[in-house]
Amino acid sequence: RACKMASGSAALSVVAVAMAAALLALCGSTEAHTQFGAYNKTCPQAEDIVFKEMTAVVAKSPGLAGSLLRLFSVDCFVGGCEGSILLDSTTNNTAEKDSPLNKGLRGYDVIDSIKAKLEAACPGVVSCADVLALAARDSVRITKGPYIPVPTGREDGNRSSAADVTPNTPKPDASITGLITFFGKFNLTAKDLAVLSGAHTIGKAHCSAFSTRLYNFTASNNISDPTLDANYTATLRGQCAAGDLATLVDLDPNSGTTFDLGYYRGVAASMGLLSTDGALLLNEDTRAYVTCQANATAPAEFFADFAASFINMSKIGVLSHHKGQIRRHCSAVNPLSASSQAPVTMGAHAAVLLASSFVSIVALALVL
Repeated sequence: RACKMASGSAALSVVAVAMAAALLALCGSTEAHTQFGAYNKTCPQAEDIVFKEMTAVVAKSPGLAGSLLRLFSVDCFVGGCEGSILLDSTTNNTAEKDSPLNKGLRGYDVIDSIKAKLEAACPGVVSCADVLALAARDSVRITKGPYIPVPTGREDGNRSSAADVTPNTPKPDASITGLITFFGKFNLTAKDLAVLSGAHTIGKAHCSAFSTRLYNFTASNNISDPTLDANYTATLRGQCAAGDLATLVDLDPNSGTTFDLGYYRGVAASMGLLSTDGALLLNEDTRAYVTCQANATAPAEFFADFAASFINMSKIGVLSHHKGQIRRHCSAVNPLSASSQAPVTMGAHAAVLLASSFVSIVALALVL
């Protein structure tokens, strides 16, 4: 039996699809678009190069699969999927990667290495934003998850500011309501939140990301978070001493290097490592999804859901049609002479018109 969200969601799914299609048509050429196989003619070996390099990387350092998946999601939520997380700070600017909230991110060197191979094969063709998207996609595939047909054709932005990170990153102790609201800003649903959280089935987190749940939890004067399984808390304390900021711990205590249902089984058993993992149990929709997948005998439905939500996320704030650039080096923008166009975003007036049109489409769809 398929995992369903709260009653009524399924009944409106056809309407939602129709509205989404209409909205895309309405946007027309004013919005950036990606497409499947964007490099089939200009660099036909591009995706094979990324997959080959990622296979070697994950074989040597399995934990980097989760790191690259996280790096991609952080990029998309801060300024869109346009590679801004990859830019280095300069004398006059502190970039996103140097925000305190992003200090634990890893995998920049992997993206730089893959980009160098692509530049050797097809100079100036494949964007850093697409390298990151494909590397994240392949992280899932290589760890026994689904193959995701990710559309490509993204261009790279030329702006990265640490000041943009905090307003566009959920707080480590964010409530489930706050998380759903945050995802809603990007047209992602509560289901997308539950599904994309499943990415935590691979990868690791620093002790600093959850230490307050072990030693400094203040609610009701508890030393540790009472919503965590007591045996799991004891295990985590054995891995993370008080004040330990550097040690890495598997996000999924069941199978941290395999893309499977272990994450949901852990969360359902009160063994969600991060506060935001445990928060999924505090909302009817997200709890239902967690429980269903925790009891599933096969991952097919989760795999299909994850592919769909991943693709939705991969389209956030994409630049194309010369609104961005194709960086030669992912850590720095091209010299002005190499790319004179700055990324363009939708203006406030256009956004209002689009929102108004969307409301009209909703009304029409509901009538029909």
